Amino acid sequence: MSRIIVVTSGKGGVGKTTITSNLGAAIATLNRKVALVDADFGLRNLDLLLGLEERVVYTAMDVIAGECRLAQALVKDKRLNGLVLLPAAQNRSKESVEPEQMKTIITALAKGYDYIIVDSPAGIELGFRNAIAAAQEAIIVTTPEIAAVRDADRVIGLLEAEGVNKINLIVNRVKPQMIEEKKMMSVEDVIELLGVSLIGVIPDNELVIVATNKGEPLVVGHKDSLPAIAFHNIAQRLEGEKVPFLDFTSGDSNILNRLRRMFGG
Repeated sequence: MSRIIVVTSGKGGVGKTTITSNLGAAIATLNRKVALVDADFGLRNLDLLLGLEERVVYTAMDVIAGECRLAQALVKDKRLNGLVLLPAAQNRSKESVEPEQMKTIITALAKGYDYIIVDSPAGIELGFRNAIAAAQEAIIVTTPEIAAVRDADRVIGLLEAEGVNKINLIVNRVKPQMIEEKKMMSVEDVIELLGVSLIGVIPDNELVIVATNKGEPLVVGHKDSLPAIAFHNIAQRLEGEKVPFLDFTSGDSNILNRLRRMFGG
């Protein structure tokens, strides 16, 4: 059975699209077939982060309008076997698509892929409802900031109200030095406030910006970087493996045993 996962947060600017692109690429390295769906109609950035923008011919909107087949709209990533993108339309607003239409497309995609990962737009209006229309599970992305955590908490409530109860958490842009100096919320603080299972912690790292500007996922171009290792670990956890968390506070990839004991690895 295909797993349909929406990546969401409520708040904009927390790194949903970066996480969608890198997580999709990491899962594809595990010999899984992965379809990434850009649900941000009107803006569309997932193609840029994957470096596929020049190869987009058709979009999800063209599929909905009957102007092409679903297979024609999928853009294959030549670097990773099994990874494809269904792009959003830049020239259409979120109001151009209805949740039932998105559900139909994603359900059709699910027949040919192990994972469908939907990149949700910011906010909790129609774009959010489109993104979660077919979702079976969700990954909540937040940064360790009170506004982002509050918005994430609101989204968790909305997901549960829609019957999406399998919810995991990624804490993004963690700065260990600021946490140690009590200038940033800790991962433990975020988990305690949100009450959902932690599946990954991504450290703040300038390589994320470098990779984004190059249109190349970190897990492809910077495989040995801490963020890339963190993404691979998340992919393995999604596959059901028990993978310990990394210790970012020491500046290397030692295991953070305390986190593993507290939150189950």
